[in-house]
Amino acid sequence: MFLGLFSSKRRNLFVRGLHFGKKFTTPTAEDIVFKAVCVNIRQKKWNFLDQLSSSLTNPLISRVFREFRSSPQLILEFYRRIGGRVAVLQSLECCSTLIHVMVHRKNYEDALDLLKELMISKGHSPLEVLDALITTSEVCLQSSSNVFDSLVRACTQIGATEDAYKVIKKLKTDNQRVSIHAWNNFLNNLLKVGDVGRFWMVYREMISDEYYENVNTFNLLIYALCRECRLSEAFSMFYRMLKSGILPNVVAFNMLIDGACRADDLDLALKLMKRIETMSSGYAYPNEVTYNCIINGYCKKGKPEIAEEILDKMIEMNLTPNVRTYATVVDGYSRNGFLEEAFRLCNKMVEKGFVPNSAVYNSLVHCLYMEGDISGATLLLSDMMENFINPDRITHSIIAKGLCGNGRIDEAVKHHKWIVEKNLFGDAFSHNILISYLCRSENIRGAEQLICSMFVRGLIPDVVTYGTVIDGYCKASKVESAVRIYTDMIKIDKNPNLVVFNSILDGFCKEEFIDSSIYLVNEMKKLNMYDAVTFNTVLNWYCCSGKIEEGFDLFTSMREVGLANKVTYNIMINLFCKFGLFEHAKELLGVMLTRGLTPDAVTYTTLVTNLSKKSNSEEVVKLHDYLVIQGVIPDNQTYEAVVRPAIREISPKF
Repeated sequence: MFLGLFSSKRRNLFVRGLHFGKKFTTPTAEDIVFKAVCVNIRQKKWNFLDQLSSSLTNPLISRVFREFRSSPQLILEFYRRIGGRVAVLQSLECCSTLIHVMVHRKNYEDALDLLKELMISKGHSPLEVLDALITTSEVCLQSSSNVFDSLVRACTQIGATEDAYKVIKKLKTDNQRVSIHAWNNFLNNLLKVGDVGRFWMVYREMISDEYYENVNTFNLLIYALCRECRLSEAFSMFYRMLKSGILPNVVAFNMLIDGACRADDLDLALKLMKRIETMSSGYAYPNEVTYNCIINGYCKKGKPEIAEEILDKMIEMNLTPNVRTYATVVDGYSRNGFLEEAFRLCNKMVEKGFVPNSAVYNSLVHCLYMEGDISGATLLLSDMMENFINPDRITHSIIAKGLCGNGRIDEAVKHHKWIVEKNLFGDAFSHNILISYLCRSENIRGAEQLICSMFVRGLIPDVVTYGTVIDGYCKASKVESAVRIYTDMIKIDKNPNLVVFNSILDGFCKEEFIDSSIYLVNEMKKLNMYDAVTFNTVLNWYCCSGKIEEGFDLFTSMREVGLANKVTYNIMINLFCKFGLFEHAKELLGVMLTRGLTPDAVTYTTLVTNLSKKSNSEEVVKLHDYLVIQGVIPDNQTYEAVVRPAIREISPKF
């Protein structure tokens, strides 16, 4: 009996042992390799992992990536360390799994790098990458649409704008969606590449797909409207954002302020800056960019003293101006001839611990050259070098223009040779400045020699280079030489631009090459390359050569298509005055004003001079007063020679 009990217990234990043994399974080869890989990754034994490379498969690698999803940097290091030596790690499926892990852990920059690597280095198309991401999303835990947003962003960053759009459309076809962030990124890219028309088309498509704008979307819309100079519509969009319950950030305010400054409405910009805190319910405050926009606006308007007051206010608000802020105001003073104020502010800037950059030096040097102070400009350039501020392309162009403008072309040529010998700028830009001044001084042969030296040094002249020499020859009445340069330009596959065509046309008209002029105008029409300058050149030629009927027909056509500008009306007013039809000239002046064109000094001189020949002093003064009221700035020489004597005749006290 005892033996029976014992046997029964052993049998039960044995049976229980059999049941318990079912919990243990013999590990597969993949399990063993998986554990070995994981252990060696934790210990960063990369060389040992090389020995396992032949056992690594896509499913195994995916398991490894999921295992270490909480340690993305560790698996990224694993990928980078042995990826180049293990073929399976280079597969699209493997990389897609890793991208999912990176996005899940919000390592977006690493995910973007991997996506760009797939498309650039490994040659996969964005749609191929998308298919792989969709496939691997089924096995990746906690996968999200953020990975598709990242693909759209990667496409825009590498300049594949159309591919980014294809990704969005493909997802829509597959009943999947990117987020509003991906749409914003794509819209922003369209603005960066200057495709504003498509921007609005894509925006409307986005809304039709039942997406709702967020603060970044509204910022893009406001920016686009400001860029198109549609300031009132930009403000309407801003108020629409407020009505939607979205609080604007400082970026939105800054874009509106910049738009107001560009529209020359600085009062509006200031009012808006003062109301930022109130309008955003305390969510946004003016920052350095806000103040820089307004400072730049006042400097462009020729009021650097107000810009400096705003700069001081900026400092009072505990905002730190940067070198660019000071450079803007220094340039504002310099451009308006306040050289002492510019130097004072520059010294103030240095006292506050800022080191003037090349922009500051360029503004001051330019102003000194404009005042004819060549020695002062030279000293300042020496100071620039002593402070280890390297002159840039703009610096050298200022030096070349400054020396040429002060009649020191030989020194400019010497400076140019030094630039070329030092190989500072290997393009046509620095040559074009000197070539332009040589042509203006009628030293066209010297300009051609400079072009030849460019070829010797392996530099290819650009369209500006050829256009400058062509214009120089045309102005010197050497049209045949201009045509020869034009032919040389075509031989090296440089397509002429509108400026070149207009220069040659002007040369043809001045030399009365009638057939050639007509042929060139017809060719320009075929190429759709013409503007008001083109037809003004022909109109002036008609009027000067006595082809009055042709001139009137062309003038009428120009008005109908909207090409008639201030120069056009000046040509016709001069024609009427030439034939003694002064009343007709005055009528045309009235038409000019009704079309929103303000007469200039040429209009003033033409009318006043011709009226003085046939009318009394009172009529001359009356016309002068009328033109001034219309916003004309009188030509000083005409005023002194004609108007002032007329005023003295009427009122001897003056």
